[in-house]
Amino acid sequence: MNTEINALTEQVIGAAIEVHRELGPGLLESAYQRALAHELMLRNVPFEEQKLCPIKYKDLLIEDAYRLDFLINGVVVVEIKTVESLLEIHDSQVLTYLKFSNCHVGLLMNFRSTVLTRGLRRLAL
Repeated sequence: MNTEINALTEQVIGAAIEVHRELGPGLLESAYQRALAHELMLRNVPFEEQKLCPIKYKDLLIEDAYRLDFLINGVVVVEIKTVESLLEIHDSQVLTYLKFSNCHVGLLMNFRSTVLTRGLRRLAL
């Protein structure tokens, strides 16, 4: 499973770098999301976009609690940002998504970075 997850994260990072290389920083998050979805499709990477994920609080099911930007092959969460710099709260957000999605690995990508790899974090539970 770790080999599969590593291969998937490498594919997603490669796709994101290609999108960032073509578009550059400074656009809205929605533009990067659409471009990344297209690039993932071109690379035959299985994904779900804007995946609605429910959470359970005690005996309450909250069906529309959050949406994952991308769920890659059911095992990797991808969260896109376009912010000045990534903060601790962004890491916490991804870790919370991992907890509720039962995934173990997430990628946090800040497309506002001048070099995407500087705005990229791989997080794991």
